Amino acid sequence: MINIEKIEDYLLLNNDCFKALKEIPDNSVDLILTDPPYNIAKYSTGNLLFDWRSDINNDLAEWDLEELKPAELVDEFKRILKPTGNIFIFCSYNIIGEYHKAFDSEFDTFQFMVWHKTNPVPNFRKSSFLNSCELIVACWNKGHTWNFTNQRDMHNFIESGICMGSERIKDKNGKNLHPTQKPVSILKKIINIASNENDVVLDCFNGVGSTGEAALNLKRRYIGIEIDKEYYLSLIHI
Repeated sequence: MINIEKIEDYLLLNNDCFKALKEIPDNSVDLILTDPPYNIAKYSTGNLLFDWRSDINNDLAEWDLEELKPAELVDEFKRILKPTGNIFIFCSYNIIGEYHKAFDSEFDTFQFMVWHKTNPVPNFRKSSFLNSCELIVACWNKGHTWNFTNQRDMHNFIESGICMGSERIKDKNGKNLHPTQKPVSILKKIINIASNENDVVLDCFNGVGSTGEAALNLKRRYIGIEIDKEYYLSLIHI
């Protein structure tokens, strides 16, 4: 069992989250902020190839081909979360109904946020809308930690660009290591609202560690769980 009190800054685990979560004590995590697979790889129409610009990667990593079932997360999330804790889960339109079905009856409040990407991939074929929005499930119970700032700033709508330039973690060939890396600015905003300094923030689908970077910058303690060895080895940047 993980000793939460001994985590001064962060703890990184290279493990299957469904196994590692069982090692986290009851009522010990202040904020679960995570980005699981979206179950959308099966809808991919393949990469977009151009003769006048670089190709556009329209396929996700292989990890998205294995279907994630939100209902399998509920019991462990409830067990490890403090009574004052919050849960934020990035997701997509195709799966938010499953999160609602699994989580709504288990918490006093089930809401969602919209992240509007100000620089989405262009729709060169002009055949549909640009894919410029992602959803974020938000759950909590009465008495949860909540740092409300002002009415204008507390909309359930966040805008930012997708990760670009130096924020992107690259692989050994110079390509983007993680296809769905989230911008630290978005994660910081959520962490500021839903936790306090020295709180424990958990991301059990850690990826390349953006949540950890945001948490440590805001003086929170952090637990990151990542099953992919290559992603895990990239975590030295946090």
